[in-house]
Amino acid sequence: MFTGIITGMGRIVAIHSLGSSSHHGKRLTIQAPPGYLDDVGLGDSIAHNGACMTVTSLDAPASQFTIDVSAESLDKTCGLDQTGIINLEKALRANDRLGGHMVSGHVDGIGRVTHFAQIGESWALRILTPQALAKYLAYKGSLTVNGVSLTVNSVTDLPATKQMPAGCEVSINLIPHTVENTALGQLAAGSQVNLEIDLIARYVERMLQDTSSPQ
Repeated sequence: MFTGIITGMGRIVAIHSLGSSSHHGKRLTIQAPPGYLDDVGLGDSIAHNGACMTVTSLDAPASQFTIDVSAESLDKTCGLDQTGIINLEKALRANDRLGGHMVSGHVDGIGRVTHFAQIGESWALRILTPQALAKYLAYKGSLTVNGVSLTVNSVTDLPATKQMPAGCEVSINLIPHTVENTALGQLAAGSQVNLEIDLIARYVERMLQDTSSPQ
């Protein structure tokens, strides 16, 4: 479990295939910030751009570790199949502060940035989400973008056009601290992002669908 508060920016520095076909996953070598791995052990969970992965090898003095990403995870996420900067968050401890919101580290869909520009001291970010996620998005609700817990400022349902499929466009404001201390500052119009909806929304939907009576 995570909170969507990024604890460090890492970099994918090497990618190795775990097999010769598309059914095989990849092993990623991650360069972490100095000292980041001091309290990390083999088997620990770390979210990478919002996707929870297991540490499979560890070189703390070199601030490097590896994760194995299955073909299924590669198909359902973005940004884990190429080198570059990524957001890192260590798993939540029971006595930690919940600074963001409850985040599972399971990506629900891939969004596309439609607008990213500075306005005053902040940045305006707009993302087109898959239509299937639209019902989970609400004004002032929470949305995880590449592992970052963010507040939705507006929600606009959009019909399909020749240029883009039907979906839901959310507007988000990023303060300078977020841009400077996460990999979101690397985004541009057209960038793909990992999205996770609010965990509570999943349970609300399930409860509303359940028509069975307790036995």
